[in-house]
Amino acid sequence: MSVVEAARLMREQHVGSLVVVDDGADGRRPVGMLTDRDIVTAVVAKEIDPATVCVEDLMSTDIVTAQETDSMTDMLGAMRSKGLRRLPVIGAGGSLVGLVTMDDLLEIQAQQLKGLVQAIESEQRRERARRP
Repeated sequence: MSVVEAARLMREQHVGSLVVVDDGADGRRPVGMLTDRDIVTAVVAKEIDPATVCVEDLMSTDIVTAQETDSMTDMLGAMRSKGLRRLPVIGAGGSLVGLVTMDDLLEIQAQQLKGLVQAIESEQRRERARRP
């Protein structure tokens, strides 16, 4: 796939990255990642014709993955230590099952914090109702 096709796919799907997979008999195994930043820094900024560049030539192949059984803390730790915003998630057999992003984890954290705030507010309301 050309970088132009990859960029179109990113635009159509409203995403900033693609997980490149090897479709084999044992499933779709992640073999690389391509980000919009890769395209900008390696192609656009160097004024290279994107139609002449293939995804395979540009993608990162030293990808870090998460297991579908990993906790949010584990995923955040991997992202933090490697300086990543996205992690392909693989199942027990190594096949791609999804992609988790920093935004996904931030949204979950925000919902959990909101739940804590609501619990505190509920406790305060009960206390005021019992002891006016």
